[in-house]
Amino acid sequence: MRRRTFFGVSSLILGSGAAQAQGTEALWDERVPMPKASELAELRGVRFSVIQAHEPERDGYGFLHGVALGWHKGKLYASWGHNKGRENTAGEQARGRVSADGGRTWGEVFDIDTGDAAAGLAVSHGAFLSHGGRLWAFLGAFYGSRTRVHTRAYVLREETGRWESRGTVVEGGFWPMAEPVRMSDGNWVMAGFVVGEGEPAAVAVSRGDDFTKWERVVIPRAAGLGTMWGESGVWVEGRSVVNVARYGAEARALVARSEDGGRRWSEMRASNLPMVTSKPYVGVLSTGQRYLIGTTAADTGKRRAPLTIAVSRRGGRSLEKVFRIRDAEMAGGAWDSHARANLAYPYAVEREGLLYVGYSNNGGRTGMNINSAEMAVIPVETLAV
Repeated sequence: MRRRTFFGVSSLILGSGAAQAQGTEALWDERVPMPKASELAELRGVRFSVIQAHEPERDGYGFLHGVALGWHKGKLYASWGHNKGRENTAGEQARGRVSADGGRTWGEVFDIDTGDAAAGLAVSHGAFLSHGGRLWAFLGAFYGSRTRVHTRAYVLREETGRWESRGTVVEGGFWPMAEPVRMSDGNWVMAGFVVGEGEPAAVAVSRGDDFTKWERVVIPRAAGLGTMWGESGVWVEGRSVVNVARYGAEARALVARSEDGGRRWSEMRASNLPMVTSKPYVGVLSTGQRYLIGTTAADTGKRRAPLTIAVSRRGGRSLEKVFRIRDAEMAGGAWDSHARANLAYPYAVEREGLLYVGYSNNGGRTGMNINSAEMAVIPVETLAV
């Protein structure tokens, strides 16, 4: 093995075979064999529920994608992008529901922003942040068919249940994919990607707690890196930030690092972690374990099932165990179950010893992201390594 240094931090590089040829960075502990889908560890005590069913015969909506979750003052909020037409076209709307019982039941669908048909403005999915007594939503928005992409911010007015716009807060094609995470310098970093410019992974860095002003930072790519669609998430430790992103050319996670609070980055490179070519969600549990949700197994390739969570040891930096959250087929509830179901675009938030995981499920339906929105609730103690 050999080591490569990014901004003074030594990162393990695999030193044999194809990994050496690719300059692959290790996200997975190479001492642990990567399991096949049939060998994944099983989770105990997981509770499943449906946030929003696919029911166009009732509401007219076909496209649904980008589930986000956020806890705020004892209530669980969910949001997603909804469209009666095709994905990423005029008519896309940001909608959601709220639950007072941890997602067992949900209130009526509410609108965050339905866009502006006359101006060709569409507003879609994004991320939540509860901070300072306010619930914020940061949503991807665009004009026409995914042109002039930008991020808009909203604050919930709790007494009325309405969402107040704070306007455009990030421009330049940035679309948020995950909740902002606070760094030790007092700024927040929000992971996402840029639509256009080759679809690179990117982050937005705040000016302290002012969530109306963010700096877009595009992560550079290593020479020769193939097609990517850089939807990404971040692990934060002080001012050190690790960005894990989707790859398009291969079923493998991409990774880059920053040691100055997200301002400068190492080049985005392929890692040694197999991962579906879809958005990952990464975070750190209250136990100090890093985690990555997506589809990660030795033999799944670009297949968006089963839905899995890979975890590290407490305080560890390398992932070393993968648990199965659910398979494409799962009987016994109102959720979609189909042999060809895609389980994708996860989002997670932890509260009181439980990890709440939202995801899209296409139930085997054809078409682009004709999904239902579902949720799995995982006892954190069952994720021990």
